[in-house]
Amino acid sequence: MTIVITGASRGIGATLAAQYKDAGEEVIGTARGAGAVLDVTDPASHTAFAANLQGRPLDLLICNAGVYVDKGDDLDTGFGPDLWAQSFATNVTGVFLTVQSLMPNLRAAKGAKIAIIASQMGSQTRAPGGSYIYRASKAAAINLGRNLAVDLKPEGIAVGIYHPGWVRTDMGGDQGEISVAESAQGLAQRIAALDLARTGAFETWDGRAHPF
Repeated sequence: MTIVITGASRGIGATLAAQYKDAGEEVIGTARGAGAVLDVTDPASHTAFAANLQGRPLDLLICNAGVYVDKGDDLDTGFGPDLWAQSFATNVTGVFLTVQSLMPNLRAAKGAKIAIIASQMGSQTRAPGGSYIYRASKAAAINLGRNLAVDLKPEGIAVGIYHPGWVRTDMGGDQGEISVAESAQGLAQRIAALDLARTGAFETWDGRAHPF
């Protein structure tokens, strides 16, 4: 199985890559400045990355790259337009461009899968305030995944959307509820179970259906 994981230089992405490699899978982990270079915000970078794959069948695409740049911002003085642009370019447009540029590779594989790492912070059922940019971008990522699932189901490509848990990473902070290894192991199990019957579902790392 050939797998592409974006944002694989650290955290969940790096741990997923290591787990899949240990299982004998071929993993192409991307990051802005290491490994297979892919800046998900740059269309030219997508074009170059896809060209390097040269039409190779891609069994699994994990869209993991993401940013959380408005953590702790104040309503009166924070949440600048530049942060909105940066967040949506990575967390939403970056996901779409990755999928779009690799569609020939996904189509070349039988029963390919796409996994979008979103967050329950984007769910409309969880609105405790704050983190407006991150929440909005993850809500958009969930919506994107739902619509991709509809369009790609006739082609036999399943799309799963996942909340990775509150993980102890640079993004999640030291107070996170679970380790990176726990999150990655759970996500890998969810992805393994993904099929066309479950396409478009939003699930937690430990297998619970999450409301949109």
